[in-house]
Order: sequence, then structure tokens, then C-alpha cells
Amino acid sequence: MSEIVGEEYAPERREARVGTVSGLALMTGATAMAAVAGGQHSVFATILLALLALGMSHAFTVEIQRQAHRRTGRWGRHDLINTGLLAGWAAVSLSIAALPFPPPSIRVLSLLLTFSYAAAVVYFIAERHRTIAAPLPTPAPISESTSV
Repeated sequence: MSEIVGEEYAPERREARVGTVSGLALMTGATAMAAVAGGQHSVFATILLALLALGMSHAFTVEIQRQAHRRTGRWGRHDLINTGLLAGWAAVSLSIAALPFPPPSIRVLSLLLTFSYAAAVVYFIAERHRTIAAPLPTPAPISESTSV
């Protein structure tokens, strides 16, 4: 006889991290820069670097979701640091876009990265506030008459 088991309350297993969000953001941008500014890359190498940057952007988005959906019940120091670092990468990308000497392809990519990092900040803040505002799940009562 099989029983339908409902979703039970599980304690938070994911700790707050700072380096993963910022590191993935930086690595995604750097890989995209290498694809665009490669110099003597073959078309194949450029396509592979672009696909790698696309995959890393997916990992970056998933990590933002993981960090934002932690059930701590409050806005913490790690959340503030993650937001500040992402905003800092947006500022750095904007400054690279504003410099007069990079080629147009680098300036356009820097501008695109600026908007992407700014969108990541807004997304992280919105998801974090939504998670904090949601009620905490109540633990399921443990039944003593469970059959194994």
C-alpha cells in the first residue's frame, strides 16, 4: 500500500553566500568580453565562448534565485553585499562603455552588461522581498501511526 506524502517542512539547507553571485556575474561578463574582443579567434572559438557565456548566465540566474529564496525571514548582511557587488559590476561596465578608446563592439557589450547587471540587482531585490514577505511553512505534525 502506498501513501501520498505531502510536502514537509525542511529546515534551510542553503547558507548565504557572497562570492558565488558576484563570481558568476564577473565570469559571465569576462567570458562574453573574451568572445567579442578575442582578436584572432576563429569563428568556432567565438561561438563556443558565446555559448559558454550563455550557459554561465543561466547558472548566474539560478544562483540569484537560490540566494533570494533562502527562508531566513529577514534581509541580511549577505543580501546587502550581493546587491552592492552586482551594482558595482554594473557601474564598472558602464564606465568601460563610457571610455573613448575601446572598439565599438566592446562598448556595446559593456552597455549590455550594464543593463544585465542592473536587471539582476532588481530581480534579486524583488525575489528576496517576495520570499521574506511570504509566510513561513508550518511543520507537518509527525504521525505515530505511520506504516513502513
